[in-house]
Amino acid sequence: MSAVVLAPRGPFSLDAGLRFLRGFTPAAYRGGQDPVLRLAFPSDDGRFTVTAAVRQERTPGDNGAVRAQITLRPAGLGPRHLPASPAAGAAEAEKAAESVARILSLDVDGDRFPELASADPVVAGLMRRFPGLRPVCFNSPYEAAVWTVIGHRVRKSHAAAVKTLLAQRHGRRVEVAGQEVFAFPSPAALRTVTSFPGLTEVKISRLHAVAEAADAGALDAASLRALPAQDALAALRELPGIGPFSAELILIRGAGHPDLFPRHEPRLHAAMADVYALEAPAGGVPALADIAERWKPYRSWIAFLMRVQADPRIRSTRGR
Repeated sequence: MSAVVLAPRGPFSLDAGLRFLRGFTPAAYRGGQDPVLRLAFPSDDGRFTVTAAVRQERTPGDNGAVRAQITLRPAGLGPRHLPASPAAGAAEAEKAAESVARILSLDVDGDRFPELASADPVVAGLMRRFPGLRPVCFNSPYEAAVWTVIGHRVRKSHAAAVKTLLAQRHGRRVEVAGQEVFAFPSPAALRTVTSFPGLTEVKISRLHAVAEAADAGALDAASLRALPAQDALAALRELPGIGPFSAELILIRGAGHPDLFPRHEPRLHAAMADVYALEAPAGGVPALADIAERWKPYRSWIAFLMRVQADPRIRSTRGR
């Protein structure tokens, strides 16, 4: 087990992130009601199950130090109470810490984020309503891609139930800060699934393709973010079943890209048209993208807050 301290650059509230997760259907978060974020996910190379118990120091502001107790457990042993792996070295531990930081958007310097409020009253209102809330990402681009495949043309609640059941049956069951948590199956484990309740043969075939891409390194978060955004999106769209909307979700909410305006998210566009009092079509997506230019270099972050505000299931979990 290793203790990692992440110092937020700019406003950050772990409590706000936890409230978001409890209302965000794809997360199906059941980590308890205490101020501890419990994470469990396969490492990028599939050799380990990473667990993390994340806490934030209580300070008068909303950017106290974030402390994570991270453990790497061997992916191939029994399903319960897996021991820490002696094969995990410093490089693997560092990679796991980087993943935790990315999941919480703590790998991005947010010092300039509050400055956006002075240029846009709508943004100022979002920051007041959701202080310290940053995007909480999927555990990996791999899991984000899996979600888009599972959720295609079905209700989110149904897709979340299928994803949870996959973790329970084919993932790893571990204990994190005194509670049982299921990690999603590694790509290798997912490839062994040939039939599953709620998944068609087509979806299973697409999930296998996602798993193969993850094993080949095509879904590495750092690599995707290092590419020009349009190149990364084009590469993601080469995966079977991944269209423009899904590719944006994987890059923004999987890889944690901080500055990409979603051009294929109608609910976001409707929310923007509402808060900016725009008459539809009023220039359509290009006009909305022009408005989002004010949000640079945090366009993904503001779009996230806009969607949180528009979703009553998430909105109702905000702090009083």
